Amino acid sequence: MTIGLMHYLGVAAILFTIGVLGIFVNRKNVIVILMSVELILLAVNINLVSFSVFLHDVVGQIYALFVLTVAAAEAAVGLAILVTFFRTRGDIAVDDASVMRG
Repeated sequence: MTIGLMHYLGVAAILFTIGVLGIFVNRKNVIVILMSVELILLAVNINLVSFSVFLHDVVGQIYALFVLTVAAAEAAVGLAILVTFFRTRGDIAVDDASVMRG
């Protein structure tokens, strides 16, 4: 049995669905929301790389590197904001995020 394009697309669809459900089901915890966004970006990367290999084109893999760069920056900035917010408020609830003002 060979692993084909449909297998990769199936895994990506499952990861994307878990990420979207993680955002919609748990709106209280910021860490879970950040992890769900990372799952969505991982699903996008799997799609880009699998289509790139399937079509014998490198462009999808180059886009996947850009998505990885954006995901790393998003995680670093998001966690830095989260640590600062926790030090200030003592809690990381999403509901209290409206209190943050410039």
